[in-house]
Amino acid sequence: MSNNLWVYAPGFLNAAWIVFAVTILVIIVSWICGLAAALGRTSSLKPVRWLCSFYIWFIRGTPTLIQVFIVYFGFPQLGLKLSPFVAGVLALGVNSGAYVAEIIRAGLSAIPRGQMESAMALGISRHKTMTTIILPQVFRIILPPLTNEAITCLKNTSLLSTITVMELTLYSQMLIATTFRPFEFYIATAIIYLVMTTVLSQLSAYLERRNSRSLA
Repeated sequence: MSNNLWVYAPGFLNAAWIVFAVTILVIIVSWICGLAAALGRTSSLKPVRWLCSFYIWFIRGTPTLIQVFIVYFGFPQLGLKLSPFVAGVLALGVNSGAYVAEIIRAGLSAIPRGQMESAMALGISRHKTMTTIILPQVFRIILPPLTNEAITCLKNTSLLSTITVMELTLYSQMLIATTFRPFEFYIATAIIYLVMTTVLSQLSAYLERRNSRSLA
């Protein structure tokens, strides 16, 4: 790579910061949507179960890029115009939420049903049982797949270049359009993504080790 690449380092750092901010917000939105959908599928209300199942089915069965376009280009026709940043966070968060819901559902299935029944027999409410007994166990089980989904969220931020969010991919494309050096800039972008995904993986490994020690 040319040493001149370092001239563009501040721009890459700024774009990487946008990727980081988007990823954190997407993870938060996805966990909210995923938890709501996973619990909704166990609701005693049939319309709630149907709505949550439809959400998961629709999101998992359609391309992420199309979902981004629906939110950014389609919502204005319904009177809801969002900035590229907000539209991107919402689209990717709702998308990831469907996968998080399935991860949480699998985690809940791994917990013996008797725990809920025993807690309720002792007079503990369903809500308190879920938040203080069931979900902490579920979190330990689903941490690895949640990490994989977080990494997917990070990589999916590259799709937001299509709606003018100035993240790494769009910044690279703009530099390539003026310098005609695609190899250097795409490699630099890939390396930055690799560093960020590695950090997420190491953080997950640390949390897993910490949970293992707490259970020992």
